[in-house]
Amino acid sequence: MGRTRARTPARRAGALQWAAAVGSVLAALVGCGPPDLGLPGAGLPPEEVIRIDPADGAQSVSVVAPLRVSVPEGRLERVRVVRIGDARVGGSRGSRVIAGRISQDGLRWRPANAAGLQPAARYAVDAVAVDGHGRRVARHTTFTTHVPRRSFIGFYRPDPGSVVGTGMIVSFDFNRPIADRAAVQRAIRISANPPVEIAAHWFGDRRLDLRPRAYWAPGTEVTLRVGLRGVKAGPGSYGIQRRTVRFTVGRSQVSTVDAASHTLTVRRDGLPVATLPVTAGAPGTPTYNGRMVVMSRHEVTRMNGKTVGFGGEYDIPDVPHAIRLTTSGTFLHGNYWTPPGLFGQTNVSHGCIGLQDVQGGGEQTAARWFFDHSMVGDVVEVVNSPERLVSPDNGLSGWNMDWARWRAGSAF
Repeated sequence: MGRTRARTPARRAGALQWAAAVGSVLAALVGCGPPDLGLPGAGLPPEEVIRIDPADGAQSVSVVAPLRVSVPEGRLERVRVVRIGDARVGGSRGSRVIAGRISQDGLRWRPANAAGLQPAARYAVDAVAVDGHGRRVARHTTFTTHVPRRSFIGFYRPDPGSVVGTGMIVSFDFNRPIADRAAVQRAIRISANPPVEIAAHWFGDRRLDLRPRAYWAPGTEVTLRVGLRGVKAGPGSYGIQRRTVRFTVGRSQVSTVDAASHTLTVRRDGLPVATLPVTAGAPGTPTYNGRMVVMSRHEVTRMNGKTVGFGGEYDIPDVPHAIRLTTSGTFLHGNYWTPPGLFGQTNVSHGCIGLQDVQGGGEQTAARWFFDHSMVGDVVEVVNSPERLVSPDNGLSGWNMDWARWRAGSAF
């Protein structure tokens, strides 16, 4: 993320080639290192290399405000602007991805339609550029457009029409505290085909998650009806959303990271398809135990230790094949700076899980294979780490709460 939170890797630099062959079975089928290592790509901070307007974290942005991405030198390689945590109000339409183009000189990106933003919506901007010295840099920012005064909205995941893994948890983040949780929960209805019991759980007064007792069955069709328009959440606070969202559950993939044996075992529909060597959190910064769910995938991202309490220990501007597992910054990602011989042998990260990769992201690496074979909603479980169990509200980690406790978190 532009200031991506990452609890991640290692101590030395080095380009990697995947040493462990996946074999014929496969054919059938955050922050990451102290800066004093001279890591390739070190240079100006990403916010100086890639300039994005509106600013990161901006709120109440006008729908007619300029949306710009630029570099003072070098060139933009790609820019993607997406409405995230979809919160479209009423029956408004419009593409979730904001179309745009990079100028011929590579210095600027502009949206194709200057009036393309929706009100009461959250947007993410992901940009990758090469600076004037040939170093690749990634930046991620978010901003929220104007929400009418005395109104509330819920940003929800997954995306409408998406195909997700069997561990997907439906999650709402509200822009204002919800005093009448029961009224809001009653206005959000969810059903599945084939039918399955689904329960809601509140994490505080701004977040509502919904999930079944066990992982979704592959092929399940899920319908989410958001009927918040006119619902009173508290004194002078009324909902403005009404829409129906559908998504589909894809194949089952559950991956287990054994921090003691330094391996990641991938199971598809219950059958093992690959075992990959990894490096997990070092003794002083171990990886969380427990079941986590893939929240997002990034071809390249920045990981900066300052965003997660590690000071200036690392700042990697071009981490490849990054899969986010928690809000606090746990990633499963490609790692090009740790010596190849350490994968599968020892844990050297700041809490993330590293797979062997090359700078820029290799085509025939362990990290690339796992990235290509993962989707949002897949489950990654970490075992045998000395760290505590990941908190159920850290990302989509609600599977670490038993069903009785989960149901007890409902408003009724």
